[in-house]
Amino acid sequence: MLTLPTNRKPPSHKRNMTQPAVELLQEEVRRLKRAVDELSILNDLARAISGSLNAEEIMQIIIRKSLRAVDAEQGVITLVAEEQHSMKTLIRTMVSSAGAPAFHLHQALLGWMHLNKKPLIVDNPQDDNRFRGVKWDDNIRTLLCVPLIVKSELKGVLTVYNKKEGQKFNNDDQRLLAILASQSGQVIENARLIEEEKAYIKIQQEVGLASKIQMDLLPRKSPDLIGYDIAARTIPAQSIGGDYYDFISTSQNTLALCLGDVSGKGLPASLLMANLQATLRGQTLVATNPAECLIRSNKLLYESTSPEKFATLFYGILDIQQHHLHYSNAGHDWPILIRKDSSVERLKTGGLMLALLPDYFYEHETVPLRPGDLLVIQSDGVTEAMNVDHVQFGDERLQEIILANRNASASDIIDMVIREVRKHAGANPQSDDITIMVLKRTA
Repeated sequence: MLTLPTNRKPPSHKRNMTQPAVELLQEEVRRLKRAVDELSILNDLARAISGSLNAEEIMQIIIRKSLRAVDAEQGVITLVAEEQHSMKTLIRTMVSSAGAPAFHLHQALLGWMHLNKKPLIVDNPQDDNRFRGVKWDDNIRTLLCVPLIVKSELKGVLTVYNKKEGQKFNNDDQRLLAILASQSGQVIENARLIEEEKAYIKIQQEVGLASKIQMDLLPRKSPDLIGYDIAARTIPAQSIGGDYYDFISTSQNTLALCLGDVSGKGLPASLLMANLQATLRGQTLVATNPAECLIRSNKLLYESTSPEKFATLFYGILDIQQHHLHYSNAGHDWPILIRKDSSVERLKTGGLMLALLPDYFYEHETVPLRPGDLLVIQSDGVTEAMNVDHVQFGDERLQEIILANRNASASDIIDMVIREVRKHAGANPQSDDITIMVLKRTA
């Protein structure tokens, strides 16, 4: 009977053949563990940011998760926008270990990322030939930078600084941070766009409120005077405008009327318009004639506005007992006075625009108003309205329309002028505020 020894060892060549297999298996285990860890990090990140639409909060979460994933001291997300072939920083969010100084993403690094759009490891920034001449913070030992790309466009950069315990960032760190960035870029961009939309809606609401306030500053209705037909209307080029008109009762027999145009458009122009209105209303009650009112108003406006701001203004006082119009014109488009016999006069007397010089002497003039006379005061948005061929509406066309419709009511004349201006402009959008005031002596 044959007995086999029980302590027999396998041949040495067989033992040696199993060693590479063991090492390969160990490496595969490490790879699988790393993949599980990465998936866990990504899953944790997805859960953390899914419940927020706040871009700042989302970026803080992403940075904290990134620092933990690659064991870094500090992280920064910089959102950027392309501006004339360069990058402009929109938002910068940082998370740092306690006591660590705040690092800033260098413009040279941002430029490199803009050109290359790929991950970057810099082990010793001061000696890196790619950034020769760049002055880095002395506390930066190493950094890892990855792009936040959305639809092939660079939207931001995620940068982590100084791996802990003096270690250097490796390829695994780079790959993991690149995955985090690829998963985060669209989320951050969506949150940022939502915030921009909310801010835009808020601005629109504020502009709407400003428009209502501005319209409330204008007369609610035209004066009802025996023997006169008066109407006025303004159409802003934007939601709020810089044109202004007003009727101010100064006594039982006198009415101040004015029409102005301040420099600029939109909200800044509307604020200057409100200033002009308050100034004129205050001076109307103390001035003895139109010239004095403009002299006082000019000085006040000059002192309360910046040098580039100014206003044109036609200011008149209608005497309904004597049937005279006392007026002064501060650089405004000349109003058109059409007599009953169809002759045309332009009201030019006055002086420069308001707020150009601190002390300026304005002149005034008095013109009689007879039954059948018609006065039209307009802003330059009427005569300078252009069509697609850049041809202006012009004074001549305006006079023709007024003469052809002189027997219509003041309100109807305004409607006809506005209709013809829009017809002339056609598809060309309104570029300036349109304001018209019409005064007719009917008896």
